Parts: sequence; C-alpha cells; structure tokens
Amino acid sequence: MPRVDIEFQTSDHVTLRGWFYTPASIEPGSAKLPCLIMSHGFTALKEMDLDTFAKYFTSKLSISCLVYDNRGFGASDVKKGQPRHEIIPSVQCSDISDAITYAQGRDDVDMDKIGIWGSSYSGGHVLWVGAVDRRVKVVLCQLPMVNGWENFHRLIRPDFVAGYNALFQEDRLGRAAGKTAQMVPVVDRDPLKPSALPTPDSYEFFTAWGKKCDWKNEVTVKTIEALREYNPSSHIHHVSPTPLLMTVATNDVLTPTDLALKAYSRALEPKQLNLIPGGHFDGYSGFTFEDSVKVQVAFLKKWLCS
Repeated sequence: MPRVDIEFQTSDHVTLRGWFYTPASIEPGSAKLPCLIMSHGFTALKEMDLDTFAKYFTSKLSISCLVYDNRGFGASDVKKGQPRHEIIPSVQCSDISDAITYAQGRDDVDMDKIGIWGSSYSGGHVLWVGAVDRRVKVVLCQLPMVNGWENFHRLIRPDFVAGYNALFQEDRLGRAAGKTAQMVPVVDRDPLKPSALPTPDSYEFFTAWGKKCDWKNEVTVKTIEALREYNPSSHIHHVSPTPLLMTVATNDVLTPTDLALKAYSRALEPKQLNLIPGGHFDGYSGFTFEDSVKVQVAFLKKWLCS
C-alpha cells in the first residue's frame, strides 16, 4: 500500500515521526478518508508489526492509517533534557491526542472520522484517550495493559518488590542531583535478573526483533515506577458511547487475561470482545493474526468506514 514518511509536533514541541498509509485503489489526495491512529506498546517500534496491521487495514478498507514511533523511541525525538527510552503514560496519551490533531489537519483525512488503535501498553492508552478525547469515533484495544498496579505485582516476585522500591528512590535522588537516569533491561534470559518484562515470551519476541531493527533493550527505571501507578481502565466506562473493540488473548501472562476481561466487563455499550487463542504475542503474526485482524476490519467497517 502507498506509504509516505510523516512527522508532526506535539503540544510540548517534540517531533514524532512515522508513516502514513493510504489504499492503493484510491488516488492520493482524491478523497477525505477516515483515519486510524496507531501506536505501539512498551518500548516497541513501528517496524515491529505495526506496518503489517496498517497494510492489512488499508488493503481491505477505504481508510488511512497513521503509524508513528512513541517519543524517545525509534525515529521520534525526545524533549530536550529528558532521557530517551523513558515512558510516562500521561505523556504518551497526550501524544496520541496530538497525532489526532495532526491527522485532522490533513487535506486527505475526514476530520470527523478518527479512530485510535493501541496494543499492549498503548492498548491501555487508547482506553484513556478514548474516554477523555471526544474527537475519537472508535477505539480498538488489543492485548491491553489495563491496571499497572495489578500488572506490576503479577510480573514481579514479592521478594523482589522491596529491591525495586529501593531502586526507584535511588534513581529519583540521583536524577535530582543531576546524574544520568538509571536504566534496566526490557527483557533478560535469566528471570532472576531485574527486567521490565520478565516473561519468556517477552524475551523471545523482543530479542528476535532486536536482530531485525534498531530496538534497544533498555528502559529507564522511572518507566517501571510510572507503570505501577498507571490505571488506564479507570475511565473505561467513559469510553461509551464511542464503540469499543477489545482483543484479548486467552493465555496472556504479560498483560493478564483476567485483568483485561474484568476491565471489559465495566465498559458500557457499544462494545465487542474479540477473544483469540494463545499468549500475548500470538496476535501479531500467523493464523491468530489473520483471524483477529478480520474481526478488527469488520468492526472498523461497521463503525468508522460506513
């Protein structure tokens, strides 16, 4: 599908970069199309399968897709004086709203038909943005991280928590004294060593992609502390009356299945649950991807592209 490089400014003047996809069957600039804003999960880059989803959507629907790297990752910049590879959820949510503003300003986008799509960490972000930014006309939430406190304590062994609390304090004191932000690995083969995502499937997914793109196996310590305090599903009942599709894997140990289903139960209509087999990363490729993305296409066709 036709793809062009794009960049846009956030409300705090940071440049984010990505790709804008349009259907091959439509002459560029000849029509104002609905637009789906797509952002990736925890530390992931746009090259890590987001292009696969965007290509599929624009091959099946009369829709454009805006795919971008989160600030501080991949091709996107970071605010002066701030470290790269740091994730502050409220800032990433604000960046999604700024991506909507950019899309609305394009001559080839129908500004009244904007949807948002997020996966894993950004699957939580789109719940928040879909609730508080009423420009959003449809929310697609895939494999979402819905409750940071619960998720943190599912991933981190109880006897490791005190060590993390000490690390959070040490990092805050160091940064206040002008020291460089401390980093931890995103994944590690050894589950006894500290990492942000200490599951075997996380290690396999990210190390495989690290050989194919410019993904870095590091994230700031503050990122982990910010994850624990973040509860994106607290607003899930406010997404309505915007249509919501939540895709949940039946054996997700990274963003646990039961937490996602519990959050979904609190969402109001119109809503749709898309249960897929397997674990957290199975929705990105193979047969599970094909089955799941067909449901997403049908949902977009009904609610955004009609």
